[in-house]
Amino acid sequence: MNIRKATISDSKQIAPILLLAMEDIIYKFIAKEDYASAKDFLEHFIERENNQYSYQNCFVAEENNEIIGAVNIYKGADIEALRNPIIEFVRENYNPAFDPEFETKDGEYYIDSLGVNPNHQGKGIGSKLLLFLIDEFVHKNKQTLGLLVEEDNPLAKNLYLKLGFNVVGEKTLVGKKLDHLQISPK
Repeated sequence: MNIRKATISDSKQIAPILLLAMEDIIYKFIAKEDYASAKDFLEHFIERENNQYSYQNCFVAEENNEIIGAVNIYKGADIEALRNPIIEFVRENYNPAFDPEFETKDGEYYIDSLGVNPNHQGKGIGSKLLLFLIDEFVHKNKQTLGLLVEEDNPLAKNLYLKLGFNVVGEKTLVGKKLDHLQISPK
């Protein structure tokens, strides 16, 4: 398995993988529970630059020329600039009153979403992606990594804690209560 920075040509494969991690949130963005619309919405932004879901902010896990995992990460300080194109698009096309909370802020690189192709789940690919990010951002570049995890997802939370993340607070995002976890350089 190889982990690398995503390219624009990866967009169509990345969208359904990341959607696994954020389906409920995208449904709230587009104001309907429709998988095809949610995938199209996400793909629209992944294949464009300068937004939070852009391929520019993704890494992929690849095996036998197939993307089997993907992670979306960006600098917390950039959240407003990266979110604005999405807010404008949602207000114009789906929900004029759309005004989501910011899930991150300055002081961390934020792991927005991480997904693994269902045919490859249970093989440690998510852990390998996380370990790659911890090595790149925390160990090599002395940055803090942050993420949010749903309170009702103890398996994911336990994995993050096992990898060295610590609970630093709580956040609410589109009506969901989430634990905020971080891992910082020692």
